[in-house]
Amino acid sequence: MKYETFCGGIFETNCYLFHAPGGAMLFDAPDGACDWLNRLGVDLKLLLLTHGHFDHVPDVAKIKRKFHCQIGCHPDTAPMISDPGFFRRFGFAFDVEPVQPDFVIEATPARDFLGAPWQVLEVPGHCPGSLCFFSRTENVLVGGDVLFAGGVGRWDLPGGDGELLFQGIREKIFPLGNEITVLAGHGPSTTIGEERASNPFVR
Repeated sequence: MKYETFCGGIFETNCYLFHAPGGAMLFDAPDGACDWLNRLGVDLKLLLLTHGHFDHVPDVAKIKRKFHCQIGCHPDTAPMISDPGFFRRFGFAFDVEPVQPDFVIEATPARDFLGAPWQVLEVPGHCPGSLCFFSRTENVLVGGDVLFAGGVGRWDLPGGDGELLFQGIREKIFPLGNEITVLAGHGPSTTIGEERASNPFVR
């Protein structure tokens, strides 16, 4: 599968468009993602969310309305996209246009998305219900805000837990293999080997 990257919104959030055998699938939906898909002329079939933080979901409802695609997320992410005032209850001045997911996703060693096999890992600590999607055939991990080049996701937001995040990275991400490319929610891509050797938070 080839993939393309878009970075959008004030938090410079990455999303990733994969061209699977059964059609186009997008991971996360930052501000501007819908317009980007329109410019590409993509007929999106599936939107998967790594987690529900407001910088990763602002275009979810817009994408659903435009493409009529299926939306999948963790059960803990569902209220973050379906309740427009979810984040205001935690003191953040952000509203999202509400939308219901079509199906929920939890950790599993193998799941088919549009004809492509993915392993789904749940790695909380940055956000409840945080998911990473691993393709062994492509040697790539769509990691959301779990692991960055030289960093990790922040854990001081509601539901965050630093030790839980570090443990999940060491026990669930690192064993996937040093050669695996990590497509992060912010910043450049990296590899598991590079982060195992030099990341100051989890080496």
